[in-house]
Amino acid sequence: MIREHGARAPRLILLLMTAAALVGPSAWADLPQQTPSIFAPASTPADTIFGLSVFALAVTGGIFVVVGGMLAYAIVRYRERPNDDTSEPPQIYGSVQVELAWTVIPILIVVVLFLTTARIIFAIQDAPQPKDALDVTVIGHQFWWEFRYPKLGIVTANELHVPVSTSQEPLPTFLHLLSADVDHSFWVPQLAGKTDLIPNHPNETWIEPTHTGLYYGQCAQFCGVEHAKMLLRVYVETPAQFAAWVKSQQQPAVEDPQVAAGREIFETHACANCHAIKGTGALGTFGPDLTHLASRDTIAAGAADNTPQNLFDWIKDPDSMKPGCLMPSMQLSDNNIHELVAYLETLH
Repeated sequence: MIREHGARAPRLILLLMTAAALVGPSAWADLPQQTPSIFAPASTPADTIFGLSVFALAVTGGIFVVVGGMLAYAIVRYRERPNDDTSEPPQIYGSVQVELAWTVIPILIVVVLFLTTARIIFAIQDAPQPKDALDVTVIGHQFWWEFRYPKLGIVTANELHVPVSTSQEPLPTFLHLLSADVDHSFWVPQLAGKTDLIPNHPNETWIEPTHTGLYYGQCAQFCGVEHAKMLLRVYVETPAQFAAWVKSQQQPAVEDPQVAAGREIFETHACANCHAIKGTGALGTFGPDLTHLASRDTIAAGAADNTPQNLFDWIKDPDSMKPGCLMPSMQLSDNNIHELVAYLETLH
């Protein structure tokens, strides 16, 4: 945005800070969101981070105003005039008051910012996990997300479903973060801060959404060619909606005799080596679980909408949609792909 708007960027940033302070986090989160923003918190950890951000911006903004004001005063007050004496003005050395001011005040500012930040970090990292909290294991792959709900027996990909939390019924979601290959970073700006997924080093984070809706996230650590298209979606639902989603996800794959040809293609080709479909012989773990693929809004980790045409194009030539992805082209005929898509479209 700074490059796009050039000299107007500082005014836009100041306007954004002022609006955030005036409307408050709750009101801001209710506004239409075009892109994910830390200034629109909709979860307890994100709201805490938002408060810290506003405090830090207020402190540094105050420093800017004071220093800029003194500089402007000095430039105007002591500017060169036609009748000025060109001799050097008296030099003053060893002002204890000035030395103390520019030493003690910055130290106090740094100490305050440090203590406030440390308090927020430990408050988020050491938050106790309630017994009724939702547990989700998040596994980062090149270039997609795997979500496992160990207590519910659900495995899905790229689209995380969680219940909304209210003051009457707090329902936080605790995320156990793992990586299957390289470094990744789980980041949904409106729900929590960035947390890295490092191979052989389990990590933890949590979210407690206070507003229902769809929240967008992104892998925030460069992890390879298709890092930019390693997107994720978090669906925050009412408890009733979440319970209905859980019930549907716990069912085995739909068996429709009308698409038996497509199922046979899936099970007899390399698809079954990478993907799993509950209730079939496909037990692959290298790619996303496809048991309920048709219930998802997107494919290819959010790179495209989940439509029959996009699914056809994705199977025919994955690199045309996501260059550098690790899914190979199956070299199937168009007729076989149509049959396979018809089968996958039944997997609600």
